Amino acid sequence: MDLFRTTHGAVRGFRASADVVAVLGIPYAAPPFGAHRFREPAPASGWTGVRDGTAFGPVAPQSAELPGAPVWSPGDEDILTVNVWTPAPDGGALPVLVWIHGGAYTFGSSAQPDFDGDALARAGLVVVTFNHRVGFEGFGHVPADGTTAHPDNRGLLDQVAALRWVRENIAAFGGDPDNVTVAGQSSGGGSVACLMVMDRARGLFRRAVVHSPASPCHPLDVAAATTREVAAAAGCPATPDGLAGATPQALVLASDQVVDTYRRDPASGSRHYDPSLYAPVLDGDVLPTDPLTGMAAGLSTGVDLLVCHTTEEYWLLDAVGSSAKVTTDARLARFAQDFGLPGGLVAGYRAALPGAPVLDVYLAVFGDLLFAEYAHRLAELHARAGGRTYLARFDRRRTGPDGEVRAWHCADIPFAFGNVDSEDIAFLIGGAPTPEDHDLSHRMVRAWADFSATGDPGWPPVDDSGTHARTWRTDDTPADDVPTAPRTLWADARFPLLRP
Repeated sequence: MDLFRTTHGAVRGFRASADVVAVLGIPYAAPPFGAHRFREPAPASGWTGVRDGTAFGPVAPQSAELPGAPVWSPGDEDILTVNVWTPAPDGGALPVLVWIHGGAYTFGSSAQPDFDGDALARAGLVVVTFNHRVGFEGFGHVPADGTTAHPDNRGLLDQVAALRWVRENIAAFGGDPDNVTVAGQSSGGGSVACLMVMDRARGLFRRAVVHSPASPCHPLDVAAATTREVAAAAGCPATPDGLAGATPQALVLASDQVVDTYRRDPASGSRHYDPSLYAPVLDGDVLPTDPLTGMAAGLSTGVDLLVCHTTEEYWLLDAVGSSAKVTTDARLARFAQDFGLPGGLVAGYRAALPGAPVLDVYLAVFGDLLFAEYAHRLAELHARAGGRTYLARFDRRRTGPDGEVRAWHCADIPFAFGNVDSEDIAFLIGGAPTPEDHDLSHRMVRAWADFSATGDPGWPPVDDSGTHARTWRTDDTPADDVPTAPRTLWADARFPLLRP
C-alpha cells in the first residue's frame, strides 16, 4: 500500500520503482517564518484527509541554482519537510538512513538528484532526506534582546527536529526507530559531527556516516561580526527587530554581497580564499563544544562512525570558480599566513608534489585543511575515545575527451547513493558512467547499507595497530596513489583555523 499514517496525518506516496515507495514533502516542523522566525523549530500542524506526497517541499532561502534541483522562491515558507523511500510499505523493521545535504551551510536541498533514495532503499534501507534552514536563517547569529530566545544553530535544531520526527514516525514506513544512521557530506558531514556531540541529539541515532566534513565552527565573536556585516549590507540594524524586519530575500542578497566583498579583496584575511560566511556557532548551549574536542572527551563513543574523504577535494571548488586563484609563491605564503598554518607545512607539500604548479600545491593544502585532515582527526579521536570507527577515501579519477576528472569534492556521493546514471551529475563524474563505475557504485551502496544495518561496512576498523582505510577506486583508475604530504605536517595545526 502507498498510504501511511504519521503523527500529523495520513500521507500518500508513489511507486519510485517496482520495489520502492517514495513519499515526499512531509512537514516535520512548522514554517520557520513570521512568529517562528529565528526561533527553535515549532511543531508542525496536523491535517485532515490524505496529504499528497508526490513532490518535494520548497527549498530554504538561498540564491543557489543547482543542476536538476528546484530554486528558492520568495514567499515559499513550508520548507521544513522530510522525504521517505521505503522498500517495506507493508511493515517491517529495516535499518534507517537519514541524509543531511551539504552546501557550505548556505545552500542545497534534499531535492538534488544525487540524493534520490531509491537505490539505497532497494539495498534494504528506509531512506530519509530533509530540508533545513541554511544561510542567515539557519546559522546567522541574532543578538539577545533579553525577552525572546533567538538561538544560534537553528539549522542544527531543525536537524534534531527531523530526527525526532523519524523516531516518532519511521515505524509506519517500515523502519526501525532504534536502528537509525545519520549521514551527510561537506557541511552535512560537519553537521553530523556536531550532532554527535550535542546533548539535544543524544539517543536519536545509533550510527553516523561523515563524508568530507567541513571543518569550520565559528566562535561567537566571528558569528557576531558576520551579523554586523550582513546587516550593514542589508541596510538594517544588527538587532533582533532590525534583522526580523529584513526579508529572507534581503538577507540572502546581503550575504552574497558580503561574500563578493571578501572575494574581491586579497587583503581581507582567511575568508578571501573561500568566503563561506556561515557555520555552526560555538554558543555554549546548542553546540557547547566543537566536534573534535567533544569526540576526544568521549561524548560520542556510543555512536559507530564511518568517515570518508576524497583525495582531491578542493579541485572542485577551483573548477566551479568559488575559490580564489593562488598562482604565485607570494600569494601562497600569504595564504599560509592568513590561516596561521604551521611553519614548514607548505614546503612539505611542495616536496610531496615535485614539479607541481603553485595552484596545485594551494589546492592540495586547502582541501586537506578544510576536509581531509579534519576527517582523519574525527576518525582518530573517536577511535581513541573508544568509539568504533571506520575510515575510507574516494580516489576514482577519469580521463575523458574534456580532460581529467579528479577525485574531487562531492564526486563520491552519487556513487554511494547509486545515482551515477543521473545526467545532472555528469559534470561531477566526467560524463556517462562506465561499467567499472557501476561496479564501484554497487560496492559503495552495499557498504553504506551494511554499516547502517550492522555497524560493519566490510573492512577493519581504526585501532591501535594502525589506521585501516578502504580506498574506493575503479579498475581504470591509475595504479599509482595521488601524492600526498605526510600528515605529520599537520601535527601543530589547530581547528577551527578561520580567523575573524
